[in-house]
Amino acid sequence: MKQVKEDTKMLVSTEVATPEHVELALKYGIDILWIGARTSANPFAMQAIADALKGVDVPVFVKNPVNPDLELWIGALERLNQAGVKRLGAIHRGFSSYEQKIYRNAPMWQIPIELRRRIPALPLISDPSHIGGRRELVAPLCQQAMDLGFDGLIIESHCDPDKAWSDAKQQVTPDVLDYILSLLVIRDEKQSTEGITQLRKQIDELDNQLMDLLAKRMKVCREIGQYKKEHNMTVLQANRYNEILNKRGAQGSLCGMDPEFVAHVFENIHEESVRQQIEIINK
Repeated sequence: MKQVKEDTKMLVSTEVATPEHVELALKYGIDILWIGARTSANPFAMQAIADALKGVDVPVFVKNPVNPDLELWIGALERLNQAGVKRLGAIHRGFSSYEQKIYRNAPMWQIPIELRRRIPALPLISDPSHIGGRRELVAPLCQQAMDLGFDGLIIESHCDPDKAWSDAKQQVTPDVLDYILSLLVIRDEKQSTEGITQLRKQIDELDNQLMDLLAKRMKVCREIGQYKKEHNMTVLQANRYNEILNKRGAQGSLCGMDPEFVAHVFENIHEESVRQQIEIINK
């Protein structure tokens, strides 16, 4: 890698997973370090790497942990920051899932979006190669990340992807990479928003209506909780819960929404309903 840097005059970067990796990378002048998803999930490994980077001024990017745990991701970043690493960035590479779906790693965009909300100044990079797991998914994922305001992309490229030693299916040739980048549309987030002010007002009004409806729903749930208390009934009624999820998921689909999204919303609503009913029963 040192030879590549000298020959190409380009910056070079590599993944580090141990203090020994850090020592070697710094010894040979690696410009940027990144920490992988399995390492960022391990607080002990993160602390060891943070200790090895004390007093070193080098950019470090941290991939999200394998599991969808925002606090663990932020904790990894904080350990490095507390060790004096100031040039930090986050890489969103998606999250592992037991279910085999279209993506190798579920993007769960809401998690990096929440990270951006909490730490606005933190550079946020998308890794469409690891999210998609297949080269034909790289281009649309790149555009989606740019549309969501990500600061950059980390894309795997190989002169002969099918002969790559690892992750061959998700790599693209340099020519294809150039083509993908040439088609990217970069939005101007600083552009005037006057044109959507009225639409945003409508959103605010609808959100207020949603909150009012939720409050009314919770009032009915508390009344149900009182009834269950008086008749010595368990709070959780599994059949009713499944009925709600199935019905609302189907309704969501008919209304042009992802059934899983609708189910997730009602799972949270049900969780809060259960919490309030338990509170009543235990009074």
